[in-house]
Amino acid sequence: MPVLEIALLRSFMEVARSGSISTAARQVGRTQSAVSMQMNRLEAIVGQQILRRTRGGVELTAAGDRFLVQAERILAVHDEALATLPGAGLHGLISFGCPEDYLTAFFPDLLKGFGARHGDVEIEVVCAPTTELHLQLQRRRIDLALISVPGEDASARILRPESFVWVANRPDPEILQKEVVPLALSAPDTLDHRAARSAMDQAGKPYRIAFASNGLAGLLAIARSGQAISVVTRSAVPHDLHIVKAGLPPLPGIGVTLAYASPNPSAATQAFGEFVADKLRSPATN
Repeated sequence: MPVLEIALLRSFMEVARSGSISTAARQVGRTQSAVSMQMNRLEAIVGQQILRRTRGGVELTAAGDRFLVQAERILAVHDEALATLPGAGLHGLISFGCPEDYLTAFFPDLLKGFGARHGDVEIEVVCAPTTELHLQLQRRRIDLALISVPGEDASARILRPESFVWVANRPDPEILQKEVVPLALSAPDTLDHRAARSAMDQAGKPYRIAFASNGLAGLLAIARSGQAISVVTRSAVPHDLHIVKAGLPPLPGIGVTLAYASPNPSAATQAFGEFVADKLRSPATN
């Protein structure tokens, strides 16, 4: 009976995540040709084509998608078993997704804290809006992500309530006196963009999108310039900007939660997720 080697499954996971043999090779510390040979061996063992070469790299076949679920399960059990051995610690690579607001507000201390406990775990951070992180999770490009959900979403396991706020260079910006208020918003499919436009529409307050960016730095920069009013999460408001409370409609609350790419996360991924959840629930992170 053929034997599935852990090293083959580990390389396969990295190839599936990155969509690239060369990128996976760098992650597992092997040459590109060595990882390519590993994938050929793995396909010979399972007796099916699990990877399809494309012009841009590689992608999973239907059989590869099914096999990925089993590979994740095997690796999770393997890593969990090793972690229980005396003297053994967590190890491995975690790919973690996070919107820029939360990365700025929460994660310098959180990443440092987890690293102090589990120095052998390498964390790769992917910074992107929630909508993009959902796609990355579906494609197994990241292991877990901190994402935003509507505050009324009762199905989500909310770790921390948050809220959107209007921000400007002054608490009473002069541009509020304009007949049409200029706004700086992120992409149209994001929660903050939709929340801002919905609030202004319902209040019957004329506005225009003067600046659009998926980057938090760009939105804050235009707010500092005094040329537009922006929307960010309350926890991400920097000290030099002000929350505008008068003259604009209230914005809705949201929730912060964790989402996993696999129902069988690795021991390191699960430990990191639990660490993040505990810290975000703690008043110390407020």
